[in-house]
Amino acid sequence: MGIIAWIIIGLLAGAIAKAIMPGKDPGGIIITMLIGVAGGLLGGWLGKVIFGVDSVDGFFELSTWIAAIVGSLILLALYRVVTGNRHSHRHA
Repeated sequence: MGIIAWIIIGLLAGAIAKAIMPGKDPGGIIITMLIGVAGGLLGGWLGKVIFGVDSVDGFFELSTWIAAIVGSLILLALYRVVTGNRHSHRHA
C-alpha cells in the first residue's frame, strides 16, 4: 500500500481517534489531521516492527485501520501530554 493511501487512512484515523478521545485540543482540526496522518504512518510502522508483517495488507483490511487508529491515539495522547500543561497554568 502506498504513501497516498496511508495519508488518506491517516486523515480518517485522526478523526476516529478524536471521536474516541474527545476533548479540547490546542491547534484545532489541522493539527488533529496532521496527528492522524502521522499516527497512520506510525501504526503501519509499528505493525511491521511488532508483528513482523511486510506491510499492512490493504486499504480495506481491518488490521490496516486498527493500526492507523492505534497510532493516531498514541500520538494524540502524547500531544495532549506535551501541550496540555501549557494552557492550564495561570499566574495570579
